[in-house]
Amino acid sequence: MKLHINLGENGYDILVKRGALKKADEHMNLARRVLIVTDSGVPKEYAETLLPRCKDGVLFVLNQGEDSKCFAMLEKLLSVMLQHDFSRKDCVVAVGGGMVGDISAFAAASYMRGIDFYNVPTTLLSQVDSSIGGKCAVNLCGVKNIVGAFHQPKAVLIDPDLLKTLDKRQFACGLAEVIKMALTSEKELFELLEREELDANLDEVILRALKIKARVVDEDEKEQGVRKILNFGHTIGHGIESTTDLLHGECVALGLLPMCAPKVRERAVALLKKYDLYNLPALNWEKIQDAAFHDKKADGDTVCVTTVEEIGTYKLQSMKTIDVLKLAKDHLKG
Repeated sequence: MKLHINLGENGYDILVKRGALKKADEHMNLARRVLIVTDSGVPKEYAETLLPRCKDGVLFVLNQGEDSKCFAMLEKLLSVMLQHDFSRKDCVVAVGGGMVGDISAFAAASYMRGIDFYNVPTTLLSQVDSSIGGKCAVNLCGVKNIVGAFHQPKAVLIDPDLLKTLDKRQFACGLAEVIKMALTSEKELFELLEREELDANLDEVILRALKIKARVVDEDEKEQGVRKILNFGHTIGHGIESTTDLLHGECVALGLLPMCAPKVRERAVALLKKYDLYNLPALNWEKIQDAAFHDKKADGDTVCVTTVEEIGTYKLQSMKTIDVLKLAKDHLKG
């Protein structure tokens, strides 16, 4: 199935098809120099499947983990392109999760003021969320995604078969983003996750989550309005992520709970427990406050947050950072 992101000259297709990686050259223009970026945690065969389909492919393997999303690694990617005489007609392809997609797209956005970028996401989180929308960034001084740009891909290739090697914890992290989108935008998807087993409905869940994000990006490419709902759970979530060993999706799962009305929160907690996403470590609120509100979404002592009073609906509102922190403390107790 194909979905189209309607952004005029920046529009692009998202292909969702099992086995698509093996025919990537039918969906992406690889008849040129291609920098394939992956990381050490991604099965080698994914990039190796793509490499012979490129006219002139160069493979770069990052170390797995968020520490690689930094200026030093960005410089290495740009240097590799320069050393291999990449021109404005060439491209970058990310094969991996959100970290790989973020830094690869930012390198593509930066090299010669912007070259083509394709995304082949290999985690559930990146397939349903980070691979589309055009956001790209690196971290700086411990603050996530604080330096970046909007650089839309030329195409996104989503192959659900690539999830077969994903470990249970990483898979659950992707599901946290699906739950996030269902809470704000689609009651029926939330109820499907409550009612059914995921294995038998995975392709439908991916498609429905993509359709939610596609609608939001179509309406608000540069996050001036409704796209802010995609940050649901991320303000406190980023603070938790910066101060604990939890993964991104696990932190988002916790971060969305304080922003839900009591009845919604009760159902959300039950769903998070069903998918092993309700994990409350000891939290250092002083460190969380410092990390969360240095986030780019904060403006002085206020921050724009998304709240959910009824499943499938949302409200965007400005809140004092001290009030957001109090809500989080009240509802995230071990």
